[in-house]
Amino acid sequence: MSGNPDFPLFQVSEDHEALREAVRAVAQDKIAPYAAAVDEEARYPQEAHDALVASDFFAPHIAEEYGGVGADALATCIVIEEVARADASASLIPAVNKLGTMPLILAANDDVKKRYLTPVAAGESTFSYGLSEREAGSDTAAMKTRAKQDGDGWVLNGQKSWITNAGVSDYYTVLAVTDPEGKRGNNVTAFVVEKSDAGFTFGEKERKLGIKGSPTRELHFDNTPIPGDRVVGEVGAGLKIALATLDHTRVTIGAQAVGIAQGALDHAVAYVKERKQFGKHIAEFQGVQFMLADMAMKLEAARQMVYAAAAKSERGDADLPFFGAAAKCYASDVAMEITTDAVQLLGGAGYVRDFPLERMMRDAKITQIYEGTNQIQRLVMARQLLK
Repeated sequence: MSGNPDFPLFQVSEDHEALREAVRAVAQDKIAPYAAAVDEEARYPQEAHDALVASDFFAPHIAEEYGGVGADALATCIVIEEVARADASASLIPAVNKLGTMPLILAANDDVKKRYLTPVAAGESTFSYGLSEREAGSDTAAMKTRAKQDGDGWVLNGQKSWITNAGVSDYYTVLAVTDPEGKRGNNVTAFVVEKSDAGFTFGEKERKLGIKGSPTRELHFDNTPIPGDRVVGEVGAGLKIALATLDHTRVTIGAQAVGIAQGALDHAVAYVKERKQFGKHIAEFQGVQFMLADMAMKLEAARQMVYAAAAKSERGDADLPFFGAAAKCYASDVAMEITTDAVQLLGGAGYVRDFPLERMMRDAKITQIYEGTNQIQRLVMARQLLK
């Protein structure tokens, strides 16, 4: 855990701040007005999808050589943060596009990158990530999905669980065991699966506590043929690619958590400045002020951790596994705490759907769970410390 003392861990440039203003304007005008309906109806936020495509915030991380805008890791986090401030479900569009494509960016050959990154950069397709299974969540190496070689290609059988934006996405990075007798952790391969592939179907939408605008479904593979030119990286290197992917994308979940928390704090501050009790605004009570101060202090600490981790992701620093896990873990714990306190500050109003705080509190919970539970993040951090 070290950095060069002559240089900051990260630098938020004028370009980054200009980007923040642009994303915030899109989020306020084109995403926030639909957030409550998206949650209530548990429907995909198509308005947000269209707005993100139109503004080049749909998959900003993809390099210019594939038609993307080539946003750095910090800029991508700012996009996700500002969208999450308005609607957590909508922020999963750029976040999951990065999650699904990151294995390709890290390990695929040029042909695979060009074939699949180009349509995502253009906003024509979305990309999801298939790693978890019912009995292989935190223990990813225990996956049961199999890919058996068949001539020049492969045949895929099994299922994946908890897949974000499943059914919406056209493309999926799917991890499968290709050598059942091989050494655990070195017997898994990554493939690109297309929505139109034979034998590839989806389970019913999960009925969830939060992020209801982002469909979560199972993936099912029944003798699904995969051409040999859709292998991502080396055969047998899939788990290493998957875990390296998570080192980078956990940072974006931290950014999402920061955005949710910021949105909750914004609404809480506005409310306590208007609400009166005992003849004065409740913002004048010291107890309320202390709550707000703690919320803002922890939020800013979380933001700084996420931005530092984003800079490490961009540079590919050796200590990214620690910083990515720490940023995701701390920011998501803070988001849960801040959204809970925001509901408390609104009292009865915080508990009803007339205000967005109860939605933000429900949405915040998943950030402590997906892309590795916060208990797993603490294991990752401890292992880095004890190396």
